[in-house]
Amino acid sequence: MKTINIASEADLAAAAREFVELMGDNTVFAFYGDMGAGKTTFINALCGALGVDSDDTASPTFALINEYRSDTTAELIYHFDFYRIEDLDEALELGIEDYFDSGSICLIEWPERIAAVLPEDTVSVRVRVNDDDSRTLEISE
Repeated sequence: MKTINIASEADLAAAAREFVELMGDNTVFAFYGDMGAGKTTFINALCGALGVDSDDTASPTFALINEYRSDTTAELIYHFDFYRIEDLDEALELGIEDYFDSGSICLIEWPERIAAVLPEDTVSVRVRVNDDDSRTLEISE
């Protein structure tokens, strides 16, 4: 397991760049953490580190899926938020398995709601809130 510590919001960009270095050839990343842990905030910073204009990123809570394109590599990035889905069938109707198989980067919030269809090579990222309100990312393949 690898860890990245984020002492404050001022450290988000550096933490996101560090995360990019750890991504390797992996494409599906499942972000676990309590409500308010900072999953969306970190994913927005990560998209910025991947070359997406920060004005283009937002939580896909109501849309379920946001699609971004890196300004530097033209790569597609999908950001999922499954907090509001009713059941796995709803996610399957969206064609999530096609997204996962596309080779594009997939960043997933609330992945526990679709655990049955996550690819075997999904990278798990646990966002922990520490006692001093800092965050720790625990990354495991």
